[in-house]
Amino acid sequence: MLIGSALGLLAAGCASFPEQPGPAGWSAAQQLTPQAGPVPELPGELPKGPAPGQQPGQQPTPVPPPQGCKDFNPAVVGTCLSPISGVALTDVNQTTGAVTALATERTTGRLLRVTKDVDPVEVAKLEVDAAGDGGLTGLTLSPTYAEDQLIFLYVTTATDNRVLRIAPDDVPKPVLTGIPKGPTGNRGALAHDRTGALLVATGDAGNPAAAADPNSLAGKVLRIDATGRPARGNPAEGSRVLASGLRSPGGVCVSGDGTKAWVTDAGATADLLYRVEPGKALGDPAWSWAERPGVGGCASFSNTVMVTASATPGLLSLPMNPDGSFTGKPEATMTGEEGFGRLGPLVMLDDTTALAGTVNKNAGGTPVSSDDRVVVIVRESVAGGSKD
Repeated sequence: MLIGSALGLLAAGCASFPEQPGPAGWSAAQQLTPQAGPVPELPGELPKGPAPGQQPGQQPTPVPPPQGCKDFNPAVVGTCLSPISGVALTDVNQTTGAVTALATERTTGRLLRVTKDVDPVEVAKLEVDAAGDGGLTGLTLSPTYAEDQLIFLYVTTATDNRVLRIAPDDVPKPVLTGIPKGPTGNRGALAHDRTGALLVATGDAGNPAAAADPNSLAGKVLRIDATGRPARGNPAEGSRVLASGLRSPGGVCVSGDGTKAWVTDAGATADLLYRVEPGKALGDPAWSWAERPGVGGCASFSNTVMVTASATPGLLSLPMNPDGSFTGKPEATMTGEEGFGRLGPLVMLDDTTALAGTVNKNAGGTPVSSDDRVVVIVRESVAGGSKD
């Protein structure tokens, strides 16, 4: 299997964050291209020839099972966490190839820094209300993280859902507060678009009418700047709302070229994948799953949209045409021993690789001793109808 390389950049699809004025229109925004960095090999990269001592044609040595928190799979970055709600790549050591990432735990409120074979380091611990589907549910980095080290989080507090920003050696600061909180529908997700604006997917707080109300922050995809104000170029001037109609979003993702945005949702009767069209209600989903596999994070590759499944093992991959239409049914991959069990958050690193977090310790899961884990996911092929 050919393994892709990580982007030298520390957050996929980077651009300058909107501390400066943004472009005139979201859908027609100029695509900003950051300076390319070195191209390291990620964990999980298989040798291109026989391993030392291995004869040509000989099968590779199987990966031993975990021993406690020690996981021998080279694709595993962090181990022995609570079920993971967010992941982000922060560094790849150019000498050793070691990957460092951030991970959030929904119920504990912990933000952790993880590196393979190193004990997790607690960066912050937030007071969260994890009842129902709330808690610490969203994580993304500033597009200029390498310079400013800013981290954005989506959390449920005792009174509301909100977006926080953490700077180095500082306490978390509110960016956007007052997102409605309810008995359900508190889950949220974060990403950034190619202009640097922050996309915030919010739940309906158990009130479907709020998702349709243009004056409510519930059940929406919001587009804001780093201070929480409406981003320039939004469909309605002075409004944070980009699209509406969500119930309990699991992930929001933007394609590498910035032309397509997607959001997953646990709908009332099915799990859903929507394409986000600025200024419009989400309407009919791009795909739905009546069997409810528990859609979570998503990644929009050049010819595939990949979605995690938190209620069943593996990934769901939808082969995609350049215009964003799908060419066939979702393919389930990594469902057996070659996978990592149930997956929650997912973030694209480049067109061949993604970072994910497992949720095997959730009810019904089958955790191994090293769960829950942060792992690198590699696409097997990027030619039409790729496997992942």
